Amino acid sequence: MRFLITYDIPDTKRRNKIAKILLDFGDRIQYSVFEADLSEDLYEKMKRRLNVQLLEDKDNLIIYRLCKDCKSKIEQLGSGQVLEDKDFYII
Repeated sequence: MRFLITYDIPDTKRRNKIAKILLDFGDRIQYSVFEADLSEDLYEKMKRRLNVQLLEDKDNLIIYRLCKDCKSKIEQLGSGQVLEDKDFYII
């Protein structure tokens, strides 16, 4: 399943930790927006790691689940790129 993750974290140190965690699971598409293609197990692992760092009363992080059909409806305006699925091989 594809996920879109966005955050607003006021503390720089915590914000950097959140970004590093998200980079372990997906790709940065804007400064505070990440996209990830994850199994349910990896999704749960990502959430556990994020919850350790987030302060409920100060931080805001939103995770959107994107359906398979949604990918064909993504529109890109401007100079950015829509991330393509990466081929991978299990050996």
